[in-house]
Amino acid sequence: MKLTKYTHACVRLEKNGGVLVIDPGTFSETAEALDGARAVLVTHEHKDHIDVAAVKSALTENRELELFAPLGVADTMRIEAADALSRIHTVEPGTSFEAAGFDVRSFGGQHALIHPQIPLVANIGYLVDGNVYHPGDSFIIPDGISVQTLLVPVHAPWNKVSEVVDFVIGVRAPRAFPIHDALLNGTGLDLVEGHVKRIGAKYGTEYAHLSARESVKL
Repeated sequence: MKLTKYTHACVRLEKNGGVLVIDPGTFSETAEALDGARAVLVTHEHKDHIDVAAVKSALTENRELELFAPLGVADTMRIEAADALSRIHTVEPGTSFEAAGFDVRSFGGQHALIHPQIPLVANIGYLVDGNVYHPGDSFIIPDGISVQTLLVPVHAPWNKVSEVVDFVIGVRAPRAFPIHDALLNGTGLDLVEGHVKRIGAKYGTEYAHLSARESVKL
């Protein structure tokens, strides 16, 4: 499997000709990430995780593309891309399905708290091929499985460094890479990643930085 990170929370997975994209948001190189994709997984409705206009365009132009998302996102896209209704699927936590030749399991259900006065929204974390786990905007740890590759939300309005580190410790995946990093400058990113790399290593996790458009083989 090949994983390519795009800016912020978007990643592209490729295997045996199948292409799956997770969270193509407005902070990311969305059109590039979606090129040739057969499936899109969206964790939640915030615009940094789904660029509605770009995904609508992709669904209209690519008749093989399917969208998997929580109910609110799926309903929005059913209105925006009415001609793609049969290819828009609602995902509940605790389910399994196939997308673009990948096996996907869903976890969680709720976005992390930003502030008591900001409403919570649904959030689904996705485990792909029993390997790559994208938690969206949450620190939900998948139950009953061992994650091999963890995508770590290193910075957000809803987290702090200690929570990021504890998430990595809790999952204990052999390898980890950053997501949700567009709001940090280089200095801040180096600081956070330094803590994650140093402390994560004590618990068996090898953390490595990935820049936008950089790829790794898993």
